[in-house]
Amino acid sequence: MGKRILILSNHFITLYNFRKELIVKLIEDGHDVFISIPESNDNTFFSDLGCKIIITPVDRRGVNPIRDIRLVLNYIKIMKRLKPDIIFSYTIKPNIYGCIASNLTNNKQVSNITGTGATFLKANTVSLIAKMLYKVSLKRSYKVFFQNSGDKDFFVENKMINNNYAMLPGSGVNLEQYPLCDLPSEDEVNFIFIGRIMELKGIDQYLECAKVIKERYPKTNFFIAGFIEEEKYKDIIDTYSKRGIIKYLGFQKDIKSWIKRCHCTILPSHGGEGVPNVLLESAALGRICIASDINGSKDVVDDGVTGYLFETGNSIDLIAQVEKLLILDFESKKHMGLAGRNKVEREFDRNIVINAYMDLLKK
Repeated sequence: MGKRILILSNHFITLYNFRKELIVKLIEDGHDVFISIPESNDNTFFSDLGCKIIITPVDRRGVNPIRDIRLVLNYIKIMKRLKPDIIFSYTIKPNIYGCIASNLTNNKQVSNITGTGATFLKANTVSLIAKMLYKVSLKRSYKVFFQNSGDKDFFVENKMINNNYAMLPGSGVNLEQYPLCDLPSEDEVNFIFIGRIMELKGIDQYLECAKVIKERYPKTNFFIAGFIEEEKYKDIIDTYSKRGIIKYLGFQKDIKSWIKRCHCTILPSHGGEGVPNVLLESAALGRICIASDINGSKDVVDDGVTGYLFETGNSIDLIAQVEKLLILDFESKKHMGLAGRNKVEREFDRNIVINAYMDLLKK
């Protein structure tokens, strides 16, 4: 018999990129799916599938207490009206404020910790408030899914959860959508950075690496795909582009075609990732991955086997890992990319994630 399922999300694009297969499966299995999400022209994708959309404003990055209280009240109103059998939530605000609402309305909520962003990288007022909010919300959640063991250990050590947790392999990757592809020829070796352009994502290390490697190995290209999140990087990116050190692509809707043009994806993030989808998708396509040695990234990259890990924030170490890759012969590069594909097939197939949710529904 079909269940009434409520999904709490803060943005269409993340739900579409990482959860659409789960939502399709829920609809196919005859469940009634309601999605609480901010307004977007793209929401029709889910309504066309048969989901009911509930427009709910979510201030994704702000810390305005009045807006956040309003969000809790909105969630309470939705839950009281729908009386869902189960609630699935993603990202910090739907997790925390959804759990507060579901605890007050006596509903079962499954929260997914998709990464912690910058929240816990420094001990400050924001991190203290976040810890307190997690403690009052997640402890009574029906189930908390973690995407990497580092985040799970941190939440356990800080008593933000009880024993109501389980592990997932990130959001998983759709292996059919990201099939194994041949590496490009070696006339030039191409690298790509995919993500928001900000200090936290390690853009400074990537730019420094590009500058040094381009001087030593002129037949290399360094692409950057993503929004410029922090204003200070506009002039920097412009200068590096004009000097021919990098090629800035802006935000790319079809990022897969750009990954295919490259030999290697570099993710120099300083932390706060769940399991980075950029690395999963790149590895699935048979691309080598170089990443900082942080929670989530080191779950995907087997150092020296599927790619290389480098010390977080250390440009010199990143340059050294890129040079290790550049001196490999073409067959060794192909072998490394294939090892990455094999790893995601074994450990990160999105069907593993879908099955975990289906098992919860059966219970």
